[in-house]
Amino acid sequence: MKQYTLDIQTQGRSIVDISAEIDRLVDQSGVSNGLCHIFIHHTSASLIITENADSNVRRDLETYISRLVQDGDPAYLHDAEGPDDMAAHIRSILTQSEISIPVGNGVLAMGTWQGIYLWEHRTSPHRRHLTVTLQGNSTSY
Repeated sequence: MKQYTLDIQTQGRSIVDISAEIDRLVDQSGVSNGLCHIFIHHTSASLIITENADSNVRRDLETYISRLVQDGDPAYLHDAEGPDDMAAHIRSILTQSEISIPVGNGVLAMGTWQGIYLWEHRTSPHRRHLTVTLQGNSTSY
């Protein structure tokens, strides 16, 4: 088993492609067949696997969730860090804080049009911490 940490700087509310960083860790690990688990250590950002070819998909996801979970809703009591505070927490529980992806032949076994993304739910920039765990058969001895 190999475990790595990643720090990703966001520019505020956005969907950040982290596929290349995860691919690099899979390659570095030497795991040929197994599982890649990614966990984000935050309650106001999340992880998603979605379409990687058309950026309109990610824009549409943001448009949809913005309508579903509105910043500054007067029903929210928690607003210690601003009007996007509680909305960011709700967004993160509607999505996910961890993802597991199979590894086969030394690469992530993902679909052609799939990418791995960190979804920043806060409007201001943040540094996000992730733990990536790879386990399985290794090509190194």
